[in-house]
Amino acid sequence: MSSTGPAVLRPESGAAARRTVIGLDIGGSKTHGIRIVGGSVMADRIAGSANVQNVSRETASRHLGVLLGSLGATDAGRVYVGAGGVDTEEDKDELRRLIAPHAPHAAVTIVHDTRLILAAAQVRTGIAVIAGTGSAVWGVDEQGTEVRAGGWGYLLGDEGSGYWLGREAVRHSLRRYDLRLPVDELTGVLLADCGLSSPESLIRHFHGDTDRTYWARKARLVFECADRGHAASERMVERAAKSLAEQVLQVALRLMNPGPVVLGGGVGLNQPALGKAFKDHLAAHGITDVRTLAGDPVFGVSYLSEQDVRSARQ
Repeated sequence: MSSTGPAVLRPESGAAARRTVIGLDIGGSKTHGIRIVGGSVMADRIAGSANVQNVSRETASRHLGVLLGSLGATDAGRVYVGAGGVDTEEDKDELRRLIAPHAPHAAVTIVHDTRLILAAAQVRTGIAVIAGTGSAVWGVDEQGTEVRAGGWGYLLGDEGSGYWLGREAVRHSLRRYDLRLPVDELTGVLLADCGLSSPESLIRHFHGDTDRTYWARKARLVFECADRGHAASERMVERAAKSLAEQVLQVALRLMNPGPVVLGGGVGLNQPALGKAFKDHLAAHGITDVRTLAGDPVFGVSYLSEQDVRSARQ
């Protein structure tokens, strides 16, 4: 776990505790947490994923305990959580139960992690896109109408995500093996990265002791090969961008509000080729206000908490 400042922070007391806000961004690969006191970020920590779609409930609880303990959350007045896979009130209640022992005095607000992206971009309305371990698109208009596309999880979709790209690299390699075609550049680097000697061994490896995060990290190989002109990898990047853009268009049509569109997530932030292709697809449909998030989504918690304070004063 990385951190800034002391390893464990002592909780505030009295009025300072009431002003203390803990922000969490629970992703497929990691959980990012910050502590805000009086509007200023006082600590920044990272732990393993606490998303129960990716890890066991026990592992999620352990990661949350370590993270919230290091942030001094015991006496925090409020916890804001952005998380994928929280689609029902039951999902939110389960997550609250995991958080409660570590922040017993806090009011806990849980939103879909896409909402943190808009907040981090300092906008109240628009369309947020997550392209990380998984993928999802979420939008909200001036009337508070919310629309979502995708975000079904890796077994049902998550097109354009890191996991999807990693899986497509495996499928590409196995198709070539079935056709008795020679090992190409993408298959070669994939096998080397996995420590395997033949494409056939990818089948057992994929279904063995590997998880979503493991395969999501292989997405970088697709981008590296695409950058070197590997045609099949270029097509995968293009398909990923097109899938994300199509979901944005679905949301924009239903909201009658095409922007701004804010792209976030590890793949969205760190792979310029995906961002360019994504923007090109949207521009072809007249959507040109497309922004790439400059920082981590968890910092959108500051914006959300400020909005809540303003609303309470009105």
